Amino acid sequence: MNAGPARLPMFPLPSLATLRAQLQAGSITHEALLDQVLARLDDPAAAHVFTQRYDDLARAAARQADLAQRAGLALSPLAGLPVSVKDLYDVAGQPTWAGAALRRGSAPAATADAPAVARLRAAGAALVGKTNMTEFAFSGVGINPHFGTPVNPNDAAVARIPGGSSSGAAVSVALGLAVAGLGSDTGGSIRVPAALCGLVGFKCTQSRVPLEGAFPLSHTLDTVCAMTRSVDDCLAVDSVIADAPLRVADRPLSGRRLALPRTLMFDAMEPAVATAIERALQALSAAGAQIVELPLAELAEVGQLNAPGGFSSVEAWSIHRADMRSRREAFDPRVAARIALGEPVSAADYLQMQRARRGWIARMTAVLSGFDALVCPTVPILAPPIAALQASDEAFFKANGLLLRNTFAINFLDGCAFTLPCQRTGELPVGLMLSATAGQDAVLASVARAAESALRAAGLGGAQ
Repeated sequence: MNAGPARLPMFPLPSLATLRAQLQAGSITHEALLDQVLARLDDPAAAHVFTQRYDDLARAAARQADLAQRAGLALSPLAGLPVSVKDLYDVAGQPTWAGAALRRGSAPAATADAPAVARLRAAGAALVGKTNMTEFAFSGVGINPHFGTPVNPNDAAVARIPGGSSSGAAVSVALGLAVAGLGSDTGGSIRVPAALCGLVGFKCTQSRVPLEGAFPLSHTLDTVCAMTRSVDDCLAVDSVIADAPLRVADRPLSGRRLALPRTLMFDAMEPAVATAIERALQALSAAGAQIVELPLAELAEVGQLNAPGGFSSVEAWSIHRADMRSRREAFDPRVAARIALGEPVSAADYLQMQRARRGWIARMTAVLSGFDALVCPTVPILAPPIAALQASDEAFFKANGLLLRNTFAINFLDGCAFTLPCQRTGELPVGLMLSATAGQDAVLASVARAAESALRAAGLGGAQ
């Protein structure tokens, strides 16, 4: 076994509703809670979670929330509570490194907050700092050779990957260093780390939250979103960063129609994942969901339609081509290899990819029109050990492909998705993904809320 570094014990923060009740009752203050979090950030085991810390900024927000509460003012759910920000979002006066060594010494200070950050700040959130990530958000693994790799805290014996690209965001929430982690999702960068770290992640429809102020990977696929420890907490964060709360009906699973795809999404599952997913499906069925198997052969087309190069590689090449030609040695070699795939793609090929994607989305939307959600594993494997993927390019790229396979299909669909933890307590985390087509966020959220309740009633999802 590969013994990992000393771990901070997971000390997850309660739900937003529970924290609000405790704060209102006076059993804790915002500033005292934040002090506990900041003290835990000083532990060496948390060294790779944050790339920048904003202790003074966070304390000011916590103190302001305490003053407002004492004055009897209404507070937003996030007011005074610690929230982490992925290091691809602009924070006014601070550099945005995007997990890249070549930006660490040269990135200028941002002149304004990204809209998502500005909205979190306006809601009173205590922004504790920027979280680590895969370089330029281009991997589902979460390894970063420049800033170090946050360790998945769910295994005390083996140092496992956190998932990427929002690696530090996931570990910050799993360790109880934040109530929410603002991240991004281009091919699964919220849902993959959330699934591997035992969290809830919500990838909204791309158009819900502005992309401005976020360092881009793929403008076609990038989505601004977050992860927390529950569906309701994800919805609370989404309502802030989208500046438009979803109207989510509180409906049971009974009568809900869930499509179970038999193409691609269940392939190559590790036995532990297969067992956890089967238990989860049984729990949903017992709660009244109608689970309908579909061939959904359209999913097999994604790889071909996203060729040559793929949207992320083509669009990343357009962003980084000057540095790739003059400073390629400064890149993570594995990230550089994926960016380079976009270089030979012609404008004609790129436009054909866009046309083909639009046609595929239309066909998928028609097939799924009679269903409330698509249900499948978020990722088909457990979190692999970090050392194995650091040592071998072959192992790294194989794992990366499996980690992103299911989630990427929903980005390609321009859809929305939740990942819900569905393992038993004591098991390594496994995510169950519920997805829907573009604009169906409210319906999907209603399904996810009911599914989360059914899973918890069945003793699934780990300790809550």
